Amino acid sequence: MELKVSLNPIHIKELEQNYINSNMPDVGVGDTVKIGVLITEGNKERVQFSEGVVISKNNNGLNTTVTVRRVLQGIGVERIYLVNSPKLKSFEILRRSKIRRSKLYYLRSRVGKATRLQQRFN
Repeated sequence: MELKVSLNPIHIKELEQNYINSNMPDVGVGDTVKIGVLITEGNKERVQFSEGVVISKNNNGLNTTVTVRRVLQGIGVERIYLVNSPKLKSFEILRRSKIRRSKLYYLRSRVGKATRLQQRFN
């Protein structure tokens, strides 16, 4: 008895729909976000929050990722989050910014007040 597996893109999208995080807000590049990630330490679990500016977003269905940048103690820290990960417990948009680029990699070379983005109010 053979098991027939179909790799048709339509079937793959149907399977992915079961795993997509439905309570995810519509986050965009330039948004300042606060993300809560489930951290396991030994046999304890806790939620660790981090805050920063979304400098890039890769839309790829179930594998959608956002890159968040924050400067801590003078050192730039970037982290890539898988948007549909079950480890992501909370995702809150604190501020939206007015931008004209799809990737904000130029913020890496800027320091201090030059990294500020103009706020969008709609």
